[in-house]
Amino acid sequence: MAAQVVIAAYRPHAGKDAEFRRLLAQHGPTLRSEGLITGRPTVVLRAGDGTFLEIFEWVSDEAVRGAHERAPVARLWEAMEKAADFVSLDSLEESRRPFTHFEPVEV
Repeated sequence: MAAQVVIAAYRPHAGKDAEFRRLLAQHGPTLRSEGLITGRPTVVLRAGDGTFLEIFEWVSDEAVRGAHERAPVARLWEAMEKAADFVSLDSLEESRRPFTHFEPVEV
């Protein structure tokens, strides 16, 4: 299958915002260095409740399925899960409106 764009949503735990931002800054580069995502720039946004959204493009279905087997990715995802909840887009207030706006974030 062709490349796929994903929108991931992460809600940092109380007091873990700065730690999660550091981890998020490593996410795209780690996936890219493992050959799992394309060269399309990763976009990071922030919702009004502090949830981060990350938009990136997997190279293939195989990359999605195999990502968990890559040690650097698995370690990073484990750390990310300790610092934030992975939530669905419909948990965001913004998802209830058309033409949703988010704050751009540099990580």
